[in-house]
Amino acid sequence: MNRIAVLYVATLVILTGLDFMFLGFLAKGFFMAQVGDMLGDIRPVPAVLFYLIYVVGLLVFVSGSPVATWQSTLFYGALFGLFCYATFELTALSLLRHWTWPVVLLDIAWGAAVSAVSSTAGLLVANRLTV
Repeated sequence: MNRIAVLYVATLVILTGLDFMFLGFLAKGFFMAQVGDMLGDIRPVPAVLFYLIYVVGLLVFVSGSPVATWQSTLFYGALFGLFCYATFELTALSLLRHWTWPVVLLDIAWGAAVSAVSSTAGLLVANRLTV
């Protein structure tokens, strides 16, 4: 099996699964209470494009190197998530009237955590299946 393909698919499945659980169940009430008046129906095409592109970023900058370790992937995955989610959240806070600091802080923390966990788990799966 191609290591990069396995790494991509594993990371994508883990990331989307965790994100759907977080956004759909764990933090749904929080986001509704904070910015619910701004939320609309989910648009599937942009959502799918985000996940497909974001995982490419994780592989390029975090886990795709043949010498990546779980420790480096955990660290750089967290940094990648922090930078990417902070870019969106701080831009939204600067431009959108009803965006709030609690949303910014929770989502940046979530971005760092989910990026670290999904890139690391994806690496471990790829290393296991493509030995």
